[in-house]
Amino acid sequence: MRRSVRRILVVLALCGSLVPAVSARAVEKGRAAPVPLERLFDNVAVSEDGRPGQADFDESGASLSARDLTAAGWTPGRALTVQGARLTWPKRRPGEPDNVRAAGQDVRITGRGDALAFLVAGTAGAEVGGPGTVTYANGSRSGYRLTAPDWRTGPLATKAVALPHLNTPGGQLTGPARLYVVTVPLVPGRAVASVRLPRATGLHVFALSVRTATRGWTGSWTTATGGYTAVGPWTDRTLRLVVHTSAGGPRVRVRFDNTFAAAPVRIGSASVAVQASGATARATPVALAFGGAPGVTIPAGGQAYTDPLGFSAPADANLLVSFHLPGTVSAAPVHGLAQQRSYVSEPGDHAADGAAGAYTATITRWPLLAGVDVSGGPGSVVLLGDSITDGDKSTVDANRRWPDVLAGRLLRQSTVPRYGVLNLGVSGNRVVTDRYPGDGISTDMAGVSALHRFDRDVLAQPSARTAVVFEGVNDLRWGASAEQVVAGLRELGARGHARGLRMLAATILPCEGEARCTAAVDTERVAVNEWIRDAGVFDGVLDFDAVLRDPQRPARMLPAYDSGDHLHPGDAGLAALADSVDLRLLRG
Repeated sequence: MRRSVRRILVVLALCGSLVPAVSARAVEKGRAAPVPLERLFDNVAVSEDGRPGQADFDESGASLSARDLTAAGWTPGRALTVQGARLTWPKRRPGEPDNVRAAGQDVRITGRGDALAFLVAGTAGAEVGGPGTVTYANGSRSGYRLTAPDWRTGPLATKAVALPHLNTPGGQLTGPARLYVVTVPLVPGRAVASVRLPRATGLHVFALSVRTATRGWTGSWTTATGGYTAVGPWTDRTLRLVVHTSAGGPRVRVRFDNTFAAAPVRIGSASVAVQASGATARATPVALAFGGAPGVTIPAGGQAYTDPLGFSAPADANLLVSFHLPGTVSAAPVHGLAQQRSYVSEPGDHAADGAAGAYTATITRWPLLAGVDVSGGPGSVVLLGDSITDGDKSTVDANRRWPDVLAGRLLRQSTVPRYGVLNLGVSGNRVVTDRYPGDGISTDMAGVSALHRFDRDVLAQPSARTAVVFEGVNDLRWGASAEQVVAGLRELGARGHARGLRMLAATILPCEGEARCTAAVDTERVAVNEWIRDAGVFDGVLDFDAVLRDPQRPARMLPAYDSGDHLHPGDAGLAALADSVDLRLLRG
């Protein structure tokens, strides 16, 4: 598992890598000037199903299916947004060069952002990668390391898209073939001028961009996709999802994710409003747009951001985000435990309805909707967790999850910035082991591991300043050792630090009395907590174990905080967690 994660681990090598502009020019003397990536294409990865000889992606005659790419919505020249980065699938016909084999080429690319995003795959049978260099407009440089998983054997949990077939000279084979988006950090505030690719046999680059989507926005609400599961089916229905803001702002944008999907999904229209009660809006919902259009088709594995909208989003308030699904949707990316009732309409586009009459059914999941951002603001605190962070056993429709209580505390003080608070809890989630396999329709919505979802769920959040990791109990309850959990936590800390995040860890709560929380499990839990407190890997510790444990029986939760299942705190316990946080630790 950790080896799979290392396949996509990227490291910013800034120390000692910045050089004066004059030195950079001297070193570059004699090299060709950087050119756009598409001018460097020297390999053909895509073929028509009936003409596999058009392409040879892996030097053994195998290639991607043009039919499968089209079915996924990855058509030539199509703009794709993945992990907040806007990339373009090469505008090439099957049989034409559509990618470059990384061999130290200099690519011309411009922009300011927090990361470079590469659309890549390896064809060496294992992970491939190497170091590269970013050159900035002022002549300085920073180093990076890009590692791409293999297109046939890499982890499904981190892929951007999986295609069901491979074309070969001997006929079509059952896949899946994988493509990946991998990001590497940039020096904040500097304008990029060019990028030197690694020299790595078998590393193929299809697209490259500077990620700018995180700039100028604060995350106010988000959720993590736990899996791709059967829904409805919904045909010509409008979903009205209820979400709770943390930070407020004068403009909003909304993000929809088609993560883990095998096919595109069409949103016909969308709107936002402040909730009055139930499915009723306080005022007429305001239409959202996508590149000036009322709707959007989101490719498999992709995202869609709405255009910025002048809409005053209050802090600490419920919003209604409504969107019409004109086609039939029988499976979708879903966050399974919302602890919040949302609504499904009778047939028709009811996104503009202020009244609740058309919304005749309820759901307690969040399908497709993934984020609400507000303009400006100080940035956000990201909480990576399991069911306790997700709010399991908190009062439904009451916003009493501990992240909600923490957000309220931030709004009522002036000691630290009033950060947005982003809840990335997934019920059942683990640090080192996937529950959802990362591909296909599944009833398991406990997500891919924290290690596998960290880049997508934490690093891609807008203006993230600090991240809190509060996981591990599910690993231990299902047989992982303290050493395995510690190794996973250590890696999460290192990856966050490499991106400039302040990283905090929370100790694991006691759970004596729950069926799987044996004395042996508690011994491992204590060992993990001792490491969290003493190792110094994280920038601070939230000692949640000390807050909720029974002083007379430290292996169990105080009964006053126990929801009754001995694993999850109730409303009082969740409030105690939030109230115990020293807000000064959150300052990014």
